[in-house]
Amino acid sequence: MSGLERIAGAFAGSAKQAALMPYLMGGFPTLESSRAIGEACIAAGADLLELGVPYADPLADGPVIHAAGTRALESGATLAGVLEVASALAPSIPVALMCYANMVFAPGAEQFVRTLAATGACALIVPDLPLEEADAVREPCAREGLALVPLIAPTTPAERMRAIGSQASGFVYAVSVVGTTGERASVDAHLRDLLVRAKASTSVPVAVGFGISTPEHARAAADAGADGVIVGTRLVRAAGESEDPAAAVGELVRELAAGLQLAPR
Repeated sequence: MSGLERIAGAFAGSAKQAALMPYLMGGFPTLESSRAIGEACIAAGADLLELGVPYADPLADGPVIHAAGTRALESGATLAGVLEVASALAPSIPVALMCYANMVFAPGAEQFVRTLAATGACALIVPDLPLEEADAVREPCAREGLALVPLIAPTTPAERMRAIGSQASGFVYAVSVVGTTGERASVDAHLRDLLVRAKASTSVPVAVGFGISTPEHARAAADAGADGVIVGTRLVRAAGESEDPAAAVGELVRELAAGLQLAPR
C-alpha cells in the first residue's frame, strides 16, 4: 500500500473514538531509545506515529520539545539517524515525519522526498511551509505516494482554510490553540467550532494537536469531532524524566488509548 492508503486505513480502522498519534522526538534521549519509545507506543495502542527531527530553531515547538531537540542534537542526532528510526518503525505503523522547511529544501525537495519514501514513512509535516510554497513539496510527495499534511489554526481565515483543506492529503493537523506546543490545563472551548470549520473544508480526516496531554483531553477532542488526537509534550517530558523512557511513555500511551476506547460517542 502507498503511504496515503496506510494513513487512510489507520484512521478508518481505529477501534478508538479517535485515532491516537503519539509524537516522539527522534534522537531523544538517544537514537536507540527513541526507537524503543516508538516501539512502546505501538505496543501500547498507537494508530500512527509522528516522528520529529531535532532542529536548532523550531518555531512551532514549546520549551519541552525544544529542549529535547537541543539535547538530541548535542548527542549527535542527525536527519539520517532519525530516518533510520523511521525505517525501523514504519513496517509496523504509519509514520509521519515532522521537520522544518530548511531540511527539505537544503538537499532539494525531490531528493528529500525520495529519501523519506525509501524509509517506508507515510507522511511529511512541515510547520513552516506556507500554502503558497507547498506545491514544490506536494508534487514529489504525490509521486511517491506520501501525504503532505498541512496545519490550520484557530486564526486561519475561512477562505484560506478552504484552500488548505482542498489540497490536503493524509489528514489535516488542527492546532488547537494559538501558540507553540505544550501542556494545557484543558482543551480550548472553541475547539468544536474549529473542527466544524476544518471538516467542512476538507475530505480527509482532521487530527488535533497542541495541548492534548491527558486521556480527558483526548476524549474532549474526540467528543468535539476530532478524527485523531496527537499527543507530544507530555510524552516527551516523560521520556526525559524517566530512567526507562520507553516504559514511561508506553504507560502513558496505554492510558490514552484506553481512555479513547472507553469514551462513548
